[in-house]
Amino acid sequence: MNRYARQMILPQVGEEGQQSLRDAHILVVGAGGLASPALQYLVGAGIGRITLLDADHVNQSNLHRQTLFGQSWVGQPKVKAAAKILADLNPDCKITPVVTYLDPLNVDQYVQNADLVLDCADSFAATYMLSDSCFAQSTPLISASVLGLSGYVGGFCASAPSLRAVFPDLPNHAASCATAGVLGPVVGVIGSLQVQMALSVLLGTNPSPLGQIIQFDATDFRTSSFRFDTAPEPVDTPFQFIASAQIEPTDFVVELRDMNEAPTPATGNALRKEVSDFGVGGPIPTADQRTVMCCKSGLRAWQAASRLNEVWDGQIVLVALGNT
Repeated sequence: MNRYARQMILPQVGEEGQQSLRDAHILVVGAGGLASPALQYLVGAGIGRITLLDADHVNQSNLHRQTLFGQSWVGQPKVKAAAKILADLNPDCKITPVVTYLDPLNVDQYVQNADLVLDCADSFAATYMLSDSCFAQSTPLISASVLGLSGYVGGFCASAPSLRAVFPDLPNHAASCATAGVLGPVVGVIGSLQVQMALSVLLGTNPSPLGQIIQFDATDFRTSSFRFDTAPEPVDTPFQFIASAQIEPTDFVVELRDMNEAPTPATGNALRKEVSDFGVGGPIPTADQRTVMCCKSGLRAWQAASRLNEVWDGQIVLVALGNT
């Protein structure tokens, strides 16, 4: 029997729809908790090509939610381990593992070769970079985020507004899975919804999931949804991300990571500061300098940039350095 017979029975799929899935090329950024269910359902549905991008390794502390991997994969690059596992799940699907981080220098290259992008990175910097690139190239973006017992998934760009139209600013405060915790099944729910949205886009179902956000809270098992088809794009996008390699010698570089996070600063001349140091009475670059705010995730860089922007009208860019 045809591997896809049960889904091809659906009027939304059929022979034509299955061929559309077979012809599709999806870029998946991040190979962790969200990607674990997403990748399995993508290859199960018969997606023809998947480019999987992540630079991290399988870690035992993440196995409770990164259920694609078992103990034997600990210490191995996640994308290479995932490619081997997925090849066994469905050898019809071509998986291309790329052991690298997404950054402003490579994002356009990877997006331009994809029919659809799944943002499974759960990273502020990656999400905004992907949204900017997908919006410019009219590529559908399915982005999601999970923390604790709740999360959301949304369809952006292409025929819908960008993520910046819905979330023009980063949150004032943010935790991470490492600091706030996360329950595996919540990640599974959101990751599965990402795939459902992706398949609906590729199959051209109506209404389109592009322009819609779904929120799920496992605390009280509440689900909500809203559409944002008419959300206006922000007139200005004040803070763009750049790669560390794009920092110039004349830049006013600020290192917002402390000595414990980053014994070696972003550059040799970087000024170590905290977010609260900026604003009235804080340090000010010279008029001809570009300010580069550096931190781990991009959040503190965004916050410091916002405070500086209130008292200085020069160019400010952000760098998310991760654990480097």
